[in-house]
Amino acid sequence: MTNPLPETSPSTRGRILAALFLFVVVAGITAQVFISDRLVVGGDAARTAANILANTSLYRLGFTIFMLEMVAQIAVSAMSYDLMKPVNRSVARVSAIIGITGCGIKTMARLFYFAPLILLGGASSLSAIEPAQLEALSLAFIRINSQGAAIGLIFFGFEDLLRGWLVFRSGFLPRFLGVLSMVSGLGWLTFLWPPLGYWAFMGVGLFALIGTIAWTGWLFIRGVDDAKWRERAALAATSIWR
Repeated sequence: MTNPLPETSPSTRGRILAALFLFVVVAGITAQVFISDRLVVGGDAARTAANILANTSLYRLGFTIFMLEMVAQIAVSAMSYDLMKPVNRSVARVSAIIGITGCGIKTMARLFYFAPLILLGGASSLSAIEPAQLEALSLAFIRINSQGAAIGLIFFGFEDLLRGWLVFRSGFLPRFLGVLSMVSGLGWLTFLWPPLGYWAFMGVGLFALIGTIAWTGWLFIRGVDDAKWRERAALAATSIWR
């Protein structure tokens, strides 16, 4: 008989989740604010194309960071399920599925972010298209990328709502974290009406950032109440519905 590997404690899982949360935020801000927003000039296709061609490696780096962000976001959804399933397994599962679906949508949207590198790359197959048209198409694809990412935020909004409810009911994490998550979720749901979502984006994004800081700070410093988590897990194991 071999001894099984010791199970990772809920607090350790929580700290790993916090690290992933933090990476998602840092990666998203880096790729969007410090790379994409610096190169893309809204309403000016020619300048945007010139910026991309002059900074091709930086633009590609933005794509790479976006992909790493999505990998981490998928891990967040999966690990959130593991952490919250003692509260209500069905709700935790639905929350994770919705979150991973949002990741899939946002990941596919990044294909349109990458498209300008193909359109502006000077391929012979595109020589019949005027340069100005290629530049306009490139900017259009970048805008589609942004709209696709906004659609992903709707799914993250529903995920945050459900996760927040689970945290509020958990007993092993403070209720204020659940409230922050639910309010953030409602904020992202403004993208159900895109004009409202874009109008409120700065405020919603700032509140979500504050919520993420609170989440990661609590999980890193205080962690999960292991005893209460195990108590909830034991209770859930006795019920086929939990």
